Amino acid sequence: MKSKLLKSTMLGVLACTYGSSQATELRLSHQWSNKDVRHQVAQIVADEAAAADVDLEIKIFGSKSLFKPREQYKPLSRGQLDMTLFPLSYAGGQQPAYNLTLMPGLVKNHDHAARLSDSDFMAALEAKMADDDVMVLVHGYLAGGFVGKDKCITHPDDVKGLQTRAAGKAFEQMLAGAGASIASMASSEIYNAMQTGVLNAANTSSSSFVSYRIYEQVKCYTPAGDVALWFMYQPLLMNKSTFDGLQPKQQQALLAGAKKAQDFYLTEAKKQDASSVEVYQKAGVEIAEMTADDFAAWRAIAQETSYKSFVEEVSDGQELLDMALAVE
Repeated sequence: MKSKLLKSTMLGVLACTYGSSQATELRLSHQWSNKDVRHQVAQIVADEAAAADVDLEIKIFGSKSLFKPREQYKPLSRGQLDMTLFPLSYAGGQQPAYNLTLMPGLVKNHDHAARLSDSDFMAALEAKMADDDVMVLVHGYLAGGFVGKDKCITHPDDVKGLQTRAAGKAFEQMLAGAGASIASMASSEIYNAMQTGVLNAANTSSSSFVSYRIYEQVKCYTPAGDVALWFMYQPLLMNKSTFDGLQPKQQQALLAGAKKAQDFYLTEAKKQDASSVEVYQKAGVEIAEMTADDFAAWRAIAQETSYKSFVEEVSDGQELLDMALAVE
């Protein structure tokens, strides 16, 4: 509380010293290149704030130039960073409940993801963020799928005995429950692992499947379609005290920019899945579709592995999980 008061006082002193003509500068950090959709989301907010002419400037530090990818939440919560576009599950060590934002089978498709973002489940997570002096400006999920080096991966039976890379602990638990052997590595390492025979199958985001040219090493691609297992919540977050310390017109400009960015984010997330299919088809890779029955089979395994583990590890885990599963 003392640090928050000190920060508010300093903002007031700066305003008095430099006058209202001195623009407030906010620092926004993320890990991606300026071609990435997440950078574009951040840029929309920055551009809209500038266009509103309310003495507010957002300076974007991309490509891990300010903080390491997984080390942005703490400085944000402490007011050392103003904004970040950040996969919330990265902060699962600080708030175990956040691990629910990268959980297999919890989100069915992008429209379902949008409903989750506007649900009691998300309100409960935002309450936990508020305790850390963090707030959400822009909600957004990105989806992913599977690739198989020698065959298609749609049903749990398809991964039995395969050396598989998964995106996140919960997915590793589910795949192991389906009989796969797990090889943990970054998305950037999938290509070489496929090439050298270390991996038979992999699970990651649609954008990573394209950007790392994994289509050169696989026979079949199961993209995010009407149903998908892999969804990761990646919002634009802001330090709450910083937001509260802004002038009302500056807050309004940020919120207006955030709404425009959120609409763009949802549209572009869908486009990324579709464009990844085009890239893989052009490369001669077979495209497989996951059915609703396949999805249900995966979720049944997740309930006995990933979901069970989450509930055991998080004090209010069952309540949060039930809230998420209640969103149709």
